[in-house]
Amino acid sequence: MSKPGQRVLIALRKMIAAGELAAGERVFEVAVSEALGVSRTPVRIAFRTLEQEGLLVQHGARGYQVRSVSAQDIAGAVEVRGVLEGLAARQAAENGLDAAQLDTLRQCLMEGDVLFDKGHVSEDDLHAYHDLNMRFHQVIVQASNNPAIADALARNDHLPFASVTALAVDCGDLAREYRRFNYAHMQHHSIVDALASGQGARAEALMREHANATLRYAEVFDAASERMKVLRG
Repeated sequence: MSKPGQRVLIALRKMIAAGELAAGERVFEVAVSEALGVSRTPVRIAFRTLEQEGLLVQHGARGYQVRSVSAQDIAGAVEVRGVLEGLAARQAAENGLDAAQLDTLRQCLMEGDVLFDKGHVSEDDLHAYHDLNMRFHQVIVQASNNPAIADALARNDHLPFASVTALAVDCGDLAREYRRFNYAHMQHHSIVDALASGQGARAEALMREHANATLRYAEVFDAASERMKVLRG
């Protein structure tokens, strides 16, 4: 996806997570493209992606509607991802990763170190992290040599914020986002160490804990829900 497309996608995820786009609200290409100052093409692509992620549902021929999502929905889907990716990490460690797989993981670590060693991040840095994070997780699932895990993850990815690619970023508070993603990157270092050492149980536990970083979205939804209750009296 292009950078404008990524920006639109992340902006819409944040708006949905924060309750700025409420459950049941209809969204349209023209209105969103004007509000975000982009053409309709990246908005159209973002809508389709958000539909696949379970955050939007089609409403008629020309629009989409924000899906009703609860903190429990998110927590349940993320817990399932943690179990599946934990299993993948354990099996990858027990099988042993090949040289190319370890090289890819270590390249992801080096790229992340460059992003976070500055002590701050920009919006572009977080786009770069999105890409390396996706590669990191894909390699571990591949190294498990268990196609059933990839199939199960693909089904789970259609639930809200369950996919590893479904990052919601608050560009209005990059200091907090630096802390959050730097912590996740430090977890990557520990996971690679466990994988390279053949420590299956440790790799599984670390990977399951790593998935829990996403549960911040559940907290955001809870807060947004409370705000909407107050606004609606």
